[in-house]
Amino acid sequence: MKNFKGAGVALITPFNSDKTIDENGLRALVQLQIKGGTDFLVVQGTTGESPVLSPQEKNHVLDIVADENNGTLPIVYGVGGNHTLSVQNQLKHLDHPAIDGLLSVSPYYNKPTQIGIIEHFKAIASSTDLPIILYNVPGRTGSNMLAKTTLELAKVENIVAVKEASGNLEQVMEIIQKAPKDFLVLSGDDALTQPMIAAGAHGVISVVCNAFPETFSSMVKAALNDEMEDARRLHYELLEITHQFFAEGNPAGVKEALNKRGICETFLRLPLVNVSDTLANSIQAETERILSLDNTRI
Repeated sequence: MKNFKGAGVALITPFNSDKTIDENGLRALVQLQIKGGTDFLVVQGTTGESPVLSPQEKNHVLDIVADENNGTLPIVYGVGGNHTLSVQNQLKHLDHPAIDGLLSVSPYYNKPTQIGIIEHFKAIASSTDLPIILYNVPGRTGSNMLAKTTLELAKVENIVAVKEASGNLEQVMEIIQKAPKDFLVLSGDDALTQPMIAAGAHGVISVVCNAFPETFSSMVKAALNDEMEDARRLHYELLEITHQFFAEGNPAGVKEALNKRGICETFLRLPLVNVSDTLANSIQAETERILSLDNTRI
């Protein structure tokens, strides 16, 4: 499962002014990741605004990413939900040669027990031969997937990793300490990535990497290589803009930085809206600062 180590990016979905998918922007974004040192691509996570894309649009986005990537980086595809049978049916009909793995979120809204979460993921795992990355994000799902739950699911052959966005470092460290040797723990919190890797995590699925793959992937690589002085320096270079990206909702913040970089426009689909003018100006200024630092390192 080395394919899913390092800096993964939860790709945004660029839109045109009429809210259709911006193919040119998406292709430019994939190229930015390839050239910037990103290790793998995640298509149709929440950052990609997956709740407001139709099944046809999701397939179209995947086709564009796969075509532009052309086998360069591994691709993880988001397939999850709170209706287990529906997710199973999606997986049974999922047939795309570019997909190397799946990202599946813990069931949301109906707030199952820990036993319910375990049975949900076991059912999903039985419906596909692809490796599965669990996604624990209590801030979105309304329930936390406890360490003992993740560790139980780590025994399932094709459940190979967890994206941990609980923000609970003690929980993360328990998983790292007790999980099977080949089970990967990935950060789901950009601001905690460096400390999580220092504690033994294997990488990240990142929002910030959309806009700054050069700096973020360098930070991740330094941390994984135990070059902690460099990793800390890069971590703190990105910390302010990381906070800014999430201050008024994701992916509204990161789309401002991508617009500043000339990758795509800032359009979102409702119910998401653009960040305030004040925050947009701050993100643009911080983007200039980070890019200027990158230029001095070249």
